[in-house]
Amino acid sequence: MKKIRVGIVGAAGYTGGELIRLLIFHPAAEIVFAHSRSQAGKPVASVHTDLTGETPLQFTRDLALHKKDIDVLFLCLGHGESLAFLQQHQPHDEVAIIDLAHDFRLKENASFQHRKFIYGLPELNRDEIRKSKNVANPGCFATAIQLSLLPLAKAGKLSQVYTTAITGSTGAGQTLSETSHFSWRYGNIQAYKTLTHQHLGEIHQSLHQLQPGLPLQNVVHFIPWRGNFTRGIFAGSQLKTEENAEQLYELYRSYYASHPFTLVCHEPVSLKQVINTNKCLIQLEKKDDQLVIHAAIDNLLKGASGQAVQNMNLMFGLEETTGLKLKPVGF
Repeated sequence: MKKIRVGIVGAAGYTGGELIRLLIFHPAAEIVFAHSRSQAGKPVASVHTDLTGETPLQFTRDLALHKKDIDVLFLCLGHGESLAFLQQHQPHDEVAIIDLAHDFRLKENASFQHRKFIYGLPELNRDEIRKSKNVANPGCFATAIQLSLLPLAKAGKLSQVYTTAITGSTGAGQTLSETSHFSWRYGNIQAYKTLTHQHLGEIHQSLHQLQPGLPLQNVVHFIPWRGNFTRGIFAGSQLKTEENAEQLYELYRSYYASHPFTLVCHEPVSLKQVINTNKCLIQLEKKDDQLVIHAAIDNLLKGASGQAVQNMNLMFGLEETTGLKLKPVGF
């Protein structure tokens, strides 16, 4: 099997570290370089200590992006930094790009020079991803919420949705801040960016794609929460519907039947079922005319690096689950 040659920019952060972990065990991938401005020259395992004994890679500043020495470039930079990076370091035209930041997710910002970025939610755009060389990886909250609602939008049954979701401290990135500090997080939760979270734009864009009658704003009313754990997202979405529980389960099972990572469950779902995996688990509850959809993902995998590898698999004609059959941390 010919190896997919990979470059990673921003490899010292959480998403970069998870990408390295996935790709060093991926049967069809070879990491050519792991770039870091802050850790250049250091062994990767000295920063991502979970990789001790697993890889001899060192962080580098030498990108050589003008050459055909990589097949795909992962951008694991902060929001707003990917566009600036591409303007300064333009990869060869033949190099595919998967951006994990927010820069190219919205259609009005989805182009860079001759490159057109496809929104990389496989459960929505799998066929387009297969044909694309440029993918904008979805946000973590956006992934959990969209997967909760896509079947209803496809059936034209979405109305006003009220969503809360709680995320672990890794969702804030590796740079230490007051609200990611252990002494702040421990035994604590907090709502933030109430009704204004930056992922709302991409959520509405995807729902409108499936249900064109929906407006591009003010359909999903979202309150995010900071949780006192390190990784994972648990989301709950509530709306009115006339369908009974069995009709709704059939709607969801039918939509996700061909999508290997999104699973519809009758029993209550929890974070520990998905941590360290690329899965999204969904459970439905119906009371009178109220439907509640619960969804659980690992924010660093299905919400970021795992989904990015899933997109790489699709872009390069591999089985979608290659390198992503991971065991959850059950206890």
